Amino acid sequence: MTSPHGDGSNLGGSDVRAAAEAGSVLDDLTPEQLAAEWDEDKPPAAGPLANIAAAAVVVVIGVAGIFLSLGMGLGTPEAPEPGMWPFIISVVLVVLATALAVFGRNTLDAEKFSSSSWAVLAGVGTLIGFVLLVGTIGFEIPSLLLTFVWLRFLGKETWRMSTVLSFAVVAAFYLIFVVALGVPVPHLF
Repeated sequence: MTSPHGDGSNLGGSDVRAAAEAGSVLDDLTPEQLAAEWDEDKPPAAGPLANIAAAAVVVVIGVAGIFLSLGMGLGTPEAPEPGMWPFIISVVLVVLATALAVFGRNTLDAEKFSSSSWAVLAGVGTLIGFVLLVGTIGFEIPSLLLTFVWLRFLGKETWRMSTVLSFAVVAAFYLIFVVALGVPVPHLF
């Protein structure tokens, strides 16, 4: 039997029985017991300084977005210009980040930076690469690569599943947005 994580590892007969028994044990737990078990497995909280730092980063991004959108022009609600929607989103970012800084300092939901946090940075880096390539070579190849990398390396899917799903996702997006809806996105074909 193949591992559910898609890493190709095989489970022996005793491992399958142990997993089945563990599953039946989890089925017998009350919601409170299950929540307590999840709390034990949770990584350590980042703390109030991390919450304030996260809020500060989002405020900086929001303020930059406000100034950039003002440069594009806002227009009016009846006749919006290109900067209207980015301006609204940027204002919402600043408001929510400020609320996080004021009210969220003592929440313990944020996780401390660990080795698994690098996956998030890899995801952001590949997304930036995707954005930089789409305007130059179209969306098909960057979308295919982004989907494959996220599925195979970040999601730990099998090579076959990552390949098949990557092609399927790009084909679906092409058929929906380019063929059916006629959205003017940069594309090869």
